[in-house]
Amino acid sequence: MNLNFTMIAQALAFAILIWFTVKFIWPPLLNAIEKRQKEIADGLAAAEEGKMSLEIASKKNAETLEATKQKGADILGQAEKRASEIVEEAKVQAKNEADRIISTAKSEIDQEINRAKEDLRGQVSSLAIAGAEKILAKEIDKKAHSDMLAKLAKDL
Repeated sequence: MNLNFTMIAQALAFAILIWFTVKFIWPPLLNAIEKRQKEIADGLAAAEEGKMSLEIASKKNAETLEATKQKGADILGQAEKRASEIVEEAKVQAKNEADRIISTAKSEIDQEINRAKEDLRGQVSSLAIAGAEKILAKEIDKKAHSDMLAKLAKDL
């Protein structure tokens, strides 16, 4: 065997291998590499977009939470205000009812006092007439004495 022929044959085989690799193997490899690079770039872009969306959602969540807290505080304030109004209304109603009961009781007491005075006047006049009859049985007329004591009872 000749060394030149072997070298030429090896060079020719190597050239065919290079041509075959460039023609059939290299393009699918480059396509796969480019596809993978595109997928990685898209994934990084999607991750960045997701990160930005997460930040926006976190801000919105914080704003919503703050608004909810404020609304809850407002509702609580309104409830406390309404509770104090109800308590004040109940106090006013209780005071009005107490005043009404007191005035009714005073009126009843005044009526009882007037009845007692009238009963007392009647008893005093009866006692006065009886005493006067016994003392002055012959000196004063019973009818005149009764009129005089009735006037006295009215004055009392």
